[in-house]
Amino acid sequence: MLKKSKESQIPIKNKRNTISPIFHMQTEGENEKYLSKEIIKIVKKTGVLNLHGKHLSHVPGKIFTMYDSSDSREVNLDFGRGCKEENDLWWNSKPLTNLDLSSNVLTEIPGQIGIFQDLTVLNDLSHNALESLPSGIGFLVRLNEFDTSYNRLVEVPPDIVNLRSLTKLDLNHNSIKKLPESLGELRRLQILYAQHNDIEEIPDFTGCECIQEIYFGNNYIKEVPPDMCDNMPHLKVLDLRDNKIDELPKELTKLMHLNKLDLTNNDLTKIPATLSLLPHLQSLKIEGNKLKHIRPDIVHTGTQRLLQFLRETLSDDELAAVTCGAVNSPAEACVFPDRYRMRNGNILNLAMKNLSVIPDHVFMEAKEAHVSVVDLCKNKLPQLPLSLLLLADYLTELNLSTNQLNEIPAEIANLSKLKFLDLSNNKIEDLPRDMDSMKNIRELVLFNNRFKKIPDCIFGMVGLEILMLNDNKLDKINVEGLQKLNRLATLSLSNNNISVVPPELGNMNHLRNLELKGNFFRQPRYAILEQGTESVLSYLRDKIPR
Repeated sequence: MLKKSKESQIPIKNKRNTISPIFHMQTEGENEKYLSKEIIKIVKKTGVLNLHGKHLSHVPGKIFTMYDSSDSREVNLDFGRGCKEENDLWWNSKPLTNLDLSSNVLTEIPGQIGIFQDLTVLNDLSHNALESLPSGIGFLVRLNEFDTSYNRLVEVPPDIVNLRSLTKLDLNHNSIKKLPESLGELRRLQILYAQHNDIEEIPDFTGCECIQEIYFGNNYIKEVPPDMCDNMPHLKVLDLRDNKIDELPKELTKLMHLNKLDLTNNDLTKIPATLSLLPHLQSLKIEGNKLKHIRPDIVHTGTQRLLQFLRETLSDDELAAVTCGAVNSPAEACVFPDRYRMRNGNILNLAMKNLSVIPDHVFMEAKEAHVSVVDLCKNKLPQLPLSLLLLADYLTELNLSTNQLNEIPAEIANLSKLKFLDLSNNKIEDLPRDMDSMKNIRELVLFNNRFKKIPDCIFGMVGLEILMLNDNKLDKINVEGLQKLNRLATLSLSNNNISVVPPELGNMNHLRNLELKGNFFRQPRYAILEQGTESVLSYLRDKIPR
């Protein structure tokens, strides 16, 4: 795959902000009409103001005065007659908590935005023509989601680090060259989107210990700082595709919870073999580099084959340095963490300990520590430890990948708060029907097992967003069942025995990532699969009988 040059992307970026010759740029007076008395009344009742796609050229001034109680015309002082509605009273008004200014043609945001200190969601400023953000943005201290994607920003104001409640920051598709040096002060930040900018350096993330997903694709980054890997104990997704990186630090192996690593289209000539020892790595993409020691056919056969190749090239010293000898240590020699260590991070981590059994007291102490994450991957467990059920009130993430599990007991359904469950690399053929009661699961990882069909219980997991069923023995796709999963965004069915792809799968428009390669079907052709999910879904929709 040829790497797209930055120059070839510039016309596309400019095109989205080009105003049509028939477009009428609204005056300030025309902008104000969108804040009628009825709209303001609704805002005061709900705390939500949606001005999406109103062709606004300016932020209506009424936004900043609509809570002004000095206007006597808005207040009924005749207590004898009473008010028309109790909610109309200014003291019963809800503060503005959700503001949407997206898909307009705004060129600036007034600094007065800082008066809305109860804002929790600013979704958004995206899809406008903003060239800068106001300094008052730092006063929105309760903001937890901030989206300013698809604008013309060249910098991010330093006081954005005052948004200490921020969990999600979206800076996609701008012209930002540098992120604030003190980005680490956003201590609650979990997701950072910064693709399609002009960023040359990865900022210092020290302090961002809650960060789980980082997206830096399509920038000008040349280096991954080694110390970056010391500060991200919970990082799961790292997107560095389409940059100029020519070398990777071995410290990447410190990202023990890394799930997806995208290095597509960089300048790499080699990949650290120690990446194969990351216990949770499910997706490693390295296409479009200048690799010298990995054959192209290995690169294209998928993550599992690539990781196997890298493991085979590991030296004994490299293996010992990463695992600290735990891989070959007997179970008896394993030192289980005490509840004080577990309480420090709410994690019970027993990955790669060669365990076939775990004493009950370990889970009892984990319960006392209110552990919410349990990692038992890469052991020799023949069955699910039922003592895990002691953690039912707290457990949200469970990793049992790469063990010797043949079946899963129905009791697992008692772990009703689970959001992430990884059972990959085992010998499981089916899942208990009772698991359909697990409505909170967001990500279910089942690849490299022995499933011949999609387990029926999955279709009851209505909160599911990611389903990994690749590298099994599936021979058909149950579209009727999958269509019940309205939140499903990622579906991986690659490397199975599927002979027919039902056209109705194309109606699942909410899918953002569909993997079908490595099956036996003739249609869609490989060339269509290469074009991506949107093209595949469109192709399938066109095949639906009318």
